[in-house]
Amino acid sequence: MQTQLLPQQASTMAGRVDALYFFLVALTAFFTIVISAVVVYFALKYRRKQKEEAGLPIHGSLWLEVTWTAIPLLIVLFIFGWSASIFFDMARPPADTIDIYVVGKQWMWRFQHPTGPSEVNELHVPVGANVKLTMTSQDVIHDLYIPDFRVKADVLPGRYTHLWFNATKPGRYRLFCAEYCGTNHSGMIGWVEVMEPAAYEAWLAGGAHVGTMAQAGEKLYKDLACAVCHREDATGLGPTLEGLYGNAVALDDGSSVVADEAYLRESVVNPSAKIVAGFQPMMPTYQGQVNEEGLLQLIEYMKSLKAIPSNATGIVPPAADAQKDAGAPAKK
Repeated sequence: MQTQLLPQQASTMAGRVDALYFFLVALTAFFTIVISAVVVYFALKYRRKQKEEAGLPIHGSLWLEVTWTAIPLLIVLFIFGWSASIFFDMARPPADTIDIYVVGKQWMWRFQHPTGPSEVNELHVPVGANVKLTMTSQDVIHDLYIPDFRVKADVLPGRYTHLWFNATKPGRYRLFCAEYCGTNHSGMIGWVEVMEPAAYEAWLAGGAHVGTMAQAGEKLYKDLACAVCHREDATGLGPTLEGLYGNAVALDDGSSVVADEAYLRESVVNPSAKIVAGFQPMMPTYQGQVNEEGLLQLIEYMKSLKAIPSNATGIVPPAADAQKDAGAPAKK
């Protein structure tokens, strides 16, 4: 029976993480051996040979003090730079990602593909593609951990966290909850199925009959009668949602905020937290009326509304567009 000391390297980030880890282990082992050997050497060389013998007074050495201060400082700065580079690359997903939504709950993982099916405790992804997970919890703090990919991130209630990876080998890989979340925490496990692109597309198409997340979000949007206030012609009691995602929103306190997933979620569950300029805080909260999966569907639907609204909606256009519009003749 073959025993594997470490999980296999199955993502683009795994090799970089392991290189840093092995460097730290080697560095620790090196200094442990050197310091231990020096301690033993000096303990033997300068041991008291006679009972009444006294050691010579030592007044210190500036050169020695500077040396053993400068060398550790340089080593620590090198480790900081190396680890910070890996951290920032792990924290900032590339622009070209396959977006998948994750909801953790006691004690299961639910994965929602925007254009495909929903999965429980199993995630299908294509090999060689950048995959971004947008994650939240329905109850307590969880933590999604895929050892073979060397990626791990907390999954928090009421917030969205992100994790991304690029799998390099087709296969089946374990995922775990790495944060104690209750009595069945040890059973909150699952699999990541990495497939060839053609096989992944075939699998994705096989679940298309259930509808996309945007379609489910549109149905929920209509069921909640959101269109009564959020009208496309910007004449409703609330701002229009067309073209909202990704743009800056002007608030009534003079500040602005980018309409990302976190902002859209907060606007549904706590609409009075950030009031759009030109509108009154009249929207009721849907906290407890829409679960986390429903919120993600609503967000995906709002992200699909691509039309660019006017400034009356409270959305601040990008600078380039504003300059372009400034030189254009006004439309009647």
